[in-house]
Amino acid sequence: MRLTTVTSIRRALPLTLLVLGVAALASDRPAAIGHFGLDVAGGDPAVRPGDDFYRYAAGTWQKATTLPPDRTEWGSFGRLREESDARVNEILEAAAAGDAPPGSIGRKIGDYYASFLDSAAIEGLGLGPAQAALEAIAAASSYDDIARLMARPDLELPAPINVAIDLDLKNPDRYVIWVMQGGLALPDRDFYLRDDGQFATLRDRYREHVAKLLALAGQPEPADSARTILALETAIARLQWSKPERRDRDKIYNSRSRAELVSTAPEFPWDVTLAAAGLGDVERVVVAEVSAMQPLAQLFRATSLDAWRRYLTYHFLRTHAAVLPVAFDREQFDFYGRTLSGQPEQRVRWKRAVAATNAALGEGIGQLYVERNFPPASKAAVLSLVENLRQAFGVRLRAVPWMTDATKQVAARKLATFRPKIGYPDRWRDYAALDVRRDDAFGNAVRASLFEWHREVERLGRPTDRGEWFMTPQTVNAYYNSVFNEVVFPAAILQPPFFDPAADPAVNYGAIGAVIGHEMGHGFDDQGSKSDAQGVLRSWWGERDVAAFKQLGDRLARQYDAYEPLPGIKVNGRLTLGENIGDLGGVTVALEAYHLSLHGRPAPVLDGLSGDQRFFLGYAQTRRSLIREEELRNRVLSDPHSPSVFRVNGVVRNIDAWYAAFGVRPGDKLYLKPAERVHIW
Repeated sequence: MRLTTVTSIRRALPLTLLVLGVAALASDRPAAIGHFGLDVAGGDPAVRPGDDFYRYAAGTWQKATTLPPDRTEWGSFGRLREESDARVNEILEAAAAGDAPPGSIGRKIGDYYASFLDSAAIEGLGLGPAQAALEAIAAASSYDDIARLMARPDLELPAPINVAIDLDLKNPDRYVIWVMQGGLALPDRDFYLRDDGQFATLRDRYREHVAKLLALAGQPEPADSARTILALETAIARLQWSKPERRDRDKIYNSRSRAELVSTAPEFPWDVTLAAAGLGDVERVVVAEVSAMQPLAQLFRATSLDAWRRYLTYHFLRTHAAVLPVAFDREQFDFYGRTLSGQPEQRVRWKRAVAATNAALGEGIGQLYVERNFPPASKAAVLSLVENLRQAFGVRLRAVPWMTDATKQVAARKLATFRPKIGYPDRWRDYAALDVRRDDAFGNAVRASLFEWHREVERLGRPTDRGEWFMTPQTVNAYYNSVFNEVVFPAAILQPPFFDPAADPAVNYGAIGAVIGHEMGHGFDDQGSKSDAQGVLRSWWGERDVAAFKQLGDRLARQYDAYEPLPGIKVNGRLTLGENIGDLGGVTVALEAYHLSLHGRPAPVLDGLSGDQRFFLGYAQTRRSLIREEELRNRVLSDPHSPSVFRVNGVVRNIDAWYAAFGVRPGDKLYLKPAERVHIW
């Protein structure tokens, strides 16, 4: 589990040089999209921008685009992920066909990929590779045995109470053991507890799937086991904290000694659990959902050993289905892909082999990926943009009326210490200890899991690695890490439509500029703002600032609470608040940065579009997507990000400049009175 969402001080470059740093990279080649970076034809001019800006910017693209049958969502992110996977596949195919020396990273990634692709070998082995684990589960004859199995890192089993290793939110220089709730197979506890027709039907389908998977393994009484497993997971769900509750960093940080942990929930075999995970000498932990621990521990002890054995057997098969015979793999997809997420077709084997190899050896692949696909000029250009956004954020920060001067000064220090990481890490992960065999897909998956866990355990007691990345360079995404106070942008997202050196600056600022601003904004959202410039979780805002910020957040949460992407399924404004603040702040700051880049000169008009219009359309272009209803339901209930349509419409209606740019007026569906608009940064 990664709880964190860099901290050397970087001197900001002069603003004029920052702007020139981007403009100087505008090459002779045309923009990748349109002639200045914007797919103007993808918008729907029949829609008033003030009624539905998302459709105005992407409606024609939506009508003309078909969602691929092996995808649950498709759009700007999906297309780039597909391109990134194709590039990684070229690397892996070459590695698998080559003759790299044994033990080299090229040999490891090639062998891992080839083993996952070798369906015939997997089929021929049957359940043989899984037999030892299945027998260990069947032989469990005490609650200590069950706890020991749940904690074994080679089995990757769920548990109502889990342990993980992560950064310490109150001490950025150390790693710490986290104790937290877990144990469910469906996306969120609501899937077990809601009585709406679709959820009851899904539970029926889930129970049928569990029975089928157990039957494939020759387990006795599969239908009865499925009923038992569903009942057990439902009982776990009733005791869990909700996702909005789990977002509150003040509530989830509860430092406890080992003795205090035991006394909190004495029914749970803590000593056995920690020893099985290789953490037997740990004396202090952080408990997340502290009030849930005792009820979950009591449930652990009150549940029969037979029920736990059935539960663990199913989950072991589920977790390893991709490297078991095809019947297991297909049944796994039939429920989790087709039924739960609405995906008509399973992704072809090579695409899943890319994903599996990325998960096991991601930075090993990343070394080769950046050599081929990320020129140094792109890194320099994006770094310039980051510094420009930092300057713009500072301008906004100094101007906000709701924050006191004293808190502004502390916030400015935090902004100044943001450390940007661009493209790829300075030091690559060492995979020398990972044993990869070309004829052992199942074993490779188990050893990769063990390798990663041992890597985490070995870091306990050592200083934190501030150079570490929590995403690979080939990942199409970005993140903010509050403990290191860093913003991180992998190479794969730094390409059109997010960033194009040949594109119009207004489009770049609306696209990658809004992403950069979003990640910076996480340092000042409702949770990231609880960590100071050194990444320490503490109160550093004045009471008046906290109250004013909470009021603004409450207003924004109420706006998003009203959005209903599916009948009876509404956006949770509390669950999505941090991301919504990030979106709103990101676009606001990026627009400020774009205006600063003009140095008082008017923006050119291109294809009849003003600079501000191109900026907002550039932002909307990055968010356009198609998504299946089933996946949309899953996301709304479990994802802290709002659906794409509201990441556009919900943002722009709070920005005054958007109203002016598109002539939005009272009576338009997105119109908000000036007093109702939420202005945070």
